[in-house]
Amino acid sequence: MSGPELEQHFNPRVAATNVDEKIAAMGARSESVRAEYTHTANLAYGSAPGETLDVFHTGDADANAPVQLFIHGGYWRAMDKRNYSFVAPPFVDRGAVVVVINYDLAPSVTLDEIVEECARSVIWTYRNIQRFGGDPSRIFLSGNSAGGHLVGMLIARDWTDAGLPADVIKGAAPLTGVMDCRPVLDISVNEEVRLDPEMAERQSPVEHPPRVALPLIIAVGGAEPAGWVELSRAYVRVCEKAGLKPRYMEMPGMDHFDISATLGDPESLLTQAIIRQMGLLDE
Repeated sequence: MSGPELEQHFNPRVAATNVDEKIAAMGARSESVRAEYTHTANLAYGSAPGETLDVFHTGDADANAPVQLFIHGGYWRAMDKRNYSFVAPPFVDRGAVVVVINYDLAPSVTLDEIVEECARSVIWTYRNIQRFGGDPSRIFLSGNSAGGHLVGMLIARDWTDAGLPADVIKGAAPLTGVMDCRPVLDISVNEEVRLDPEMAERQSPVEHPPRVALPLIIAVGGAEPAGWVELSRAYVRVCEKAGLKPRYMEMPGMDHFDISATLGDPESLLTQAIIRQMGLLDE
């Protein structure tokens, strides 16, 4: 592909329409959620400036509820957890605890460092979520775009190195994710992300299938460019080759930013699939 074609296929801001309006709408929804829902904000899960998270909970410290940990997108160089508070209500309304995390952004850190930060958020959640009514034995992950990539890398991790159970993550949903980092080498995004070929391969989920068997939902927008859709399809094949049976959801008519926005809708098929994965909605 030529440079412009690569940008069209692998840079969602180029491929989608009305991007700024959609991001602003998610931010406004998030502000309303923070005003309405019980939450504890800006907890530090590490020592770096970006290592903070928000916990949305019912206020019942004895709830022993499943936990949904969400990782935001922004191609590892943009956005903030405050843009994504809107994902919490469909899960909290069913009794879950929701953790929405931040991480430091490129170019101030490398993708290697971002993955390690996100791993520390899982470790923190496992060790601390009980005080918010969460069950550390029922942690689920989801993330959109760059967050989907980060979910993929976290479920490929050996958690026993950190003293956690190997199956600490009970289910995951990488959504419209950057499941192969190598196309990023040839688009404008890499001016800030600063991937080299070795890091791109090292941090590509298509090269690192999940370490343990777990329920997976892999979703992408049906209106996204073919190159971007193939990132998720390729990851499905990798997971299937590893013996897993992921659920692949191609959402008709949705672009990259529509996929993110639908997570705040309790009636959306994608949100309901994740709620079912957590055991909060009957099949």
